[in-house]
Amino acid sequence: MDPLDILENLHNVKPAFQPIISAVKHNVIGYEVLGRFRSEGDWISLGDFFHDNDVPDEYKVEVDQHLLKLAIRQMLDSGNGGLLFINRNAKQLLINSGEDFLETLKIFSEQGFSMNRIVLEITEHDFDEDFDVLQHLLLYYKTYGLQIAVDHVGAKSSNIDRIRQLRPHILKIDTSFVRNANPEVFQDVIQTVSVLARRIGAKLSYENIEDNYQLYFAWKHGGHYYQGYYLAKPGFELPLDDCIPIDVGEKINIFVQREKLRVEARFAFTAAREEKVKKLISKWHGPETADQFIEAVAESFSDESFRLYICNSDGQQVSSNFRKHGSHWVIESDQIGSHWAFRPFFLENTMQMKTWHKGILSDSYSDIETGEMIRTFSYPLSEDCYLFIDISGDFISETDYLLFQ
Repeated sequence: MDPLDILENLHNVKPAFQPIISAVKHNVIGYEVLGRFRSEGDWISLGDFFHDNDVPDEYKVEVDQHLLKLAIRQMLDSGNGGLLFINRNAKQLLINSGEDFLETLKIFSEQGFSMNRIVLEITEHDFDEDFDVLQHLLLYYKTYGLQIAVDHVGAKSSNIDRIRQLRPHILKIDTSFVRNANPEVFQDVIQTVSVLARRIGAKLSYENIEDNYQLYFAWKHGGHYYQGYYLAKPGFELPLDDCIPIDVGEKINIFVQREKLRVEARFAFTAAREEKVKKLISKWHGPETADQFIEAVAESFSDESFRLYICNSDGQQVSSNFRKHGSHWVIESDQIGSHWAFRPFFLENTMQMKTWHKGILSDSYSDIETGEMIRTFSYPLSEDCYLFIDISGDFISETDYLLFQ
């Protein structure tokens, strides 16, 4: 595709609108604007044009401005009150200090299209440019009410600090990584991005959703917005909610019922382990005989556990490690006296157990020694001592409701 052909035939350039769906109301809250060019009777994507480094930025700006004007005019004419997600490259924005883009929005603002309906998407890769200048410009845009979204978040972990500085309204995640990336690595990325979003008050938006599993993943991992061909393909008309080919509310209700069953199963699992310990609690005679107590209860947890130990409320281990090798328990006395209060949530969890006199099942985490994804069931033996039962990765992998998803 010759860039000059596009530039000289802007009458053949049109915006396509891809609906973005809310997890809160399950309705269309806005549209991402995508460029299309009519060539030999077919409408083709302008993605290659915008991503081609050999195409001058001035050309891209002119086409982008044309698409922006057409899209806003269509929104105004149709009376559609949704958000408009606009993609911009950092280099293009910085041309003429970003005033061209802003001036266009000011003109339409006077015609009734509020600037707070514009969501400006910047790809995380763009932070490799002059970030200080870009940040200053984006903060300037925010004073006019524009929302800022960072696209392809997680592609570069080194940009976390820059995202914190910018404090965008939306973080967009490419859901195709659910299928293509290493699952455990992607889970870690999502967890990091989720924590970041909570800290800065940003919404998570999952794009490129192409099947039911990816929609479930987006819902399960805190997605505020959903977007992709599975939900709705881009079109030249502004589609209404009833034009979405699937019932998002119905799909999410199925996810909710599925997750409720998994949560109930985890509660039942925790309660069953709690009952096991309660039946054996009479054998507890204090930290001086901690090893004898674990020896008495270890076989009761032989199916699910690979390691047991007891700590006091300060996090100091008062027992040996009882570690399962094959069908036998091996005592590791060198672990007596180890300190574990530095672990996240240790003190909070022990205080909860002390207050409520109930056992706790941890989230999934990677065991430092084995590298396996495990969970830990812990139970208060007294006001000051707590039993920790590490659930093996093999047992978890065979039990759907314990899996980390």
